[in-house]
Formats: sequence, C-alpha cells, structure tokens
Amino acid sequence: MDATLYVCVTCGRQDDPEAETTGSRLYEAVRGEMARTETPHVRVESVACLAACSHSCTAAVSMPGKWSWLLGRLSPGIAADLLNYAGAYAASKSGNVLPSRRPASLRDVMLGRLPPTSVTVSSEG
Repeated sequence: MDATLYVCVTCGRQDDPEAETTGSRLYEAVRGEMARTETPHVRVESVACLAACSHSCTAAVSMPGKWSWLLGRLSPGIAADLLNYAGAYAASKSGNVLPSRRPASLRDVMLGRLPPTSVTVSSEG
C-alpha cells in the first residue's frame, strides 16, 4: 500500500478563478519531481481544499494504519523536500517522521495530525 501526498491546488487563489494558484504550481512541481526521481510507495493527488487557507500552501500525507499529517506554509520551491518527506513517511512504521529526519525546509510546517485509520474488510456487501 502506498502513502498518498495530497496537495491543495486551490491554495493562493486570487480573485480570478482562471488564474494559476500557488497550490497548483506546488502540485505541478511535486509531479515534476516524481517524474525525475524514484520515490517508492508514494502517490501524489490534487485536492480542492484542505481548509487551512491562512497557512497556504498546504498538503497532507496519509496512509491506512498511520498518523496523517497536515503541512502548511509550503512553496513550489520545496517540492523535492516534500517528496523526500513523503518517502520517509511511507517507510516509517507509525507515520511519525522525527523533525531531525525531515528536510530542513519542513521542520516547522506541521499544522496538525490525525490518528491512524484502519482498513476493514467486510464480508457484507
């Protein structure tokens, strides 16, 4: 199972709904970095809003059975670091990546965490 890195593409939205957002530039930068490097067990998805607008740009990382994290105050220039963090998250047992194991640009960007969810398989339809 892979970790999912969600990047808010509506972060930094201006008055013009057709204008490119900072969040969409961050998403494209992360996708470009994925194309250049191999990051096993990580997939990247865009999301319309992570409801942390005052901390724009935002992203979240999650995986069943692990803590999920909300990150803020991100920029397209740290796309490689964000992908590096997502890889460390995927490799961690609990979803906790110590600040000393995060890229320096991500040491103070954690806005919150959510408890692990579990995947349950039901034999009922």
